[in-house]
Amino acid sequence: MTDRERELCNGIIHTASAAAAGVGAGLAQLPMGDNAVLTPIQLTMAISLGKVFGLTLDQSSVKAGIASAAAGQVGRTASQILIGWLPGVGNVINAVTAASLTETIGWIMAKEFGKEAQLGIA
Repeated sequence: MTDRERELCNGIIHTASAAAAGVGAGLAQLPMGDNAVLTPIQLTMAISLGKVFGLTLDQSSVKAGIASAAAGQVGRTASQILIGWLPGVGNVINAVTAASLTETIGWIMAKEFGKEAQLGIA
């Protein structure tokens, strides 16, 4: 990954993570309420990351990638059920968890897309 690609990925991933944090904080008291909003944020992030590396991604392949990376959502859901309903504390924990998972998913995808671009796999 070049410095320019890393810079672009950084902006895309951090923007998506900040959006995920806002959603996580705002919808903390609704069980599973933020998943419907987080998925489009992560889809958009993945498509944007693909464009950085000249990869064309369709929504089905992006959804498959996010689904496999979303195994970590189990921990997020558990924290939301256990603590997420607590006003204030739950909002902060849910925001941090949503942002962290989005950040992690983004960097995993960016590194994989970078490898694919180097190898000429589209």
